[in-house]
Amino acid sequence: MPSKDLPRDVGGFIRDLRRNAQISLRQLAEQAGVSNPYLSQVERGLRKPSAEVLQQLASALRVSTPVMYLRAGLLEEKEGYGVLTAIAADSELTIAQKQSLSQIYETFRRENTRHAEAEAESAKQAEAASEAAAQAARAADAAAAAAGRAAGGPTTEEAPTGWPGDTEATPTPAAKTAKPVVKKTAKKAVKKAAPRAAEEEN
Repeated sequence: MPSKDLPRDVGGFIRDLRRNAQISLRQLAEQAGVSNPYLSQVERGLRKPSAEVLQQLASALRVSTPVMYLRAGLLEEKEGYGVLTAIAADSELTIAQKQSLSQIYETFRRENTRHAEAEAESAKQAEAASEAAAQAARAADAAAAAAGRAAGGPTTEEAPTGWPGDTEATPTPAAKTAKPVVKKTAKKAVKKAAPRAAEEEN
């Protein structure tokens, strides 16, 4: 049934659903927990049912509660609700079929919503973990630098670049002290070696 042919008032909508379900006004009133005269006035458009009564009627007629709220103007037309309204208003479907289709459709929508929320939460946690790792790395670098300053160790410019005696090497204090001793020892060796060399020549 096209949507333009549906009753625009919620009372007529409830009446059509009741008739399609082949239940009497009294039976529906008992199942919904309302009085027979009250339900009769609702169907004729003389009374506007509350959200609670609409929920009870939806349960008794086995249709989705949002469908009832839409027909009563309590919800704005949003994506998805039009499908539920079409299911509930289809005269070729039984009440059980309408209920099954509505439940399946709403289940799919809830699953999709939960999946989207789970993905958003996972992305948020991954971002937080990455930020925490970056902060830990910065803290480790700062601690290493502080430890180096506290130890008073030589910097890269002060460290020797080669072995003692290398022209490009910066001599250590020990190398500076050993240099005069080496010279004296060399002179003594030369003096001793000179007479021996003269005797061998003769």
